Amino acid sequence: MAVASKKWTARDARHCIVIPTDLDHKYSRGVLGIITGSAQYPGAAVLSTSAAAATGIGMIRFHSSSGLAHLVLHTTPSAVVQPGKVSAWLLGSGIDAKKYSDITTWLRHRWFKLASLQNVPTVLDAGALYLTGSLDQPTLITPHSAELSKLLTARGVPVTVEAIEGNPQKWVTTAAQTLGVTVLLKGSRTFVANDQLLIELPVATPWLATAGSGDVLAGIIGALVATNTITILNDTNRLAHVAATGAYIHARAASNASRGGPISAEMIVKEISGAISQLLK
Repeated sequence: MAVASKKWTARDARHCIVIPTDLDHKYSRGVLGIITGSAQYPGAAVLSTSAAAATGIGMIRFHSSSGLAHLVLHTTPSAVVQPGKVSAWLLGSGIDAKKYSDITTWLRHRWFKLASLQNVPTVLDAGALYLTGSLDQPTLITPHSAELSKLLTARGVPVTVEAIEGNPQKWVTTAAQTLGVTVLLKGSRTFVANDQLLIELPVATPWLATAGSGDVLAGIIGALVATNTITILNDTNRLAHVAATGAYIHARAASNASRGGPISAEMIVKEISGAISQLLK
């Protein structure tokens, strides 16, 4: 199936940022349910949650054991650590894909069942990618090339990491059509695709290749999905647009943090609000 191709710009991204009005409250602005981080990768919980908060959202519900919750609350005290109704889900960042690798990882995977109980747009990252295609709601996956290779091969489309990196446009589109979800393929060049559309993001600073930056990206996108839920449910391309906007903000924040030099994931989080402000001017 032929798909339309588009290069994403600041003007495009601006249309996916929902600006609150004086009639809004914390629930109407979107509630993001987050199940990220683990005993092995606790920082992913902190980074994804703080990034979501910096992107602008009504409420974050973080689901976890008390240990991870305490870490998250230390950096994002506005997060709510009690289950409840959400507008969107973010699952899997910083959680091992091997469900039975240890008891703590298995417990984190058990939380994923909540996503099937609330039929809202869902972002799957890292350890939650195996849920691809099993959910009824609009779904976005955010793999890098190795994760996409593993996922496609398991679904009967064998492909190497090298092949994906050599032609990311082809394989992100193939993945979207094969898996029936929206796909954001992370890499030196980022692409987003569904079965109708292929979006190319501007090349980001190479300094963005640092530990935790993917967790920050997931948090940004999760927040944008939660604030755009109604439109996503009524527009088949909106989830792809929102994913591309999240990647655009992520790259802009990284560039602002870098100023030509090295950066950390924590530095990117601090620049998210400013990057969004630049887009809205």
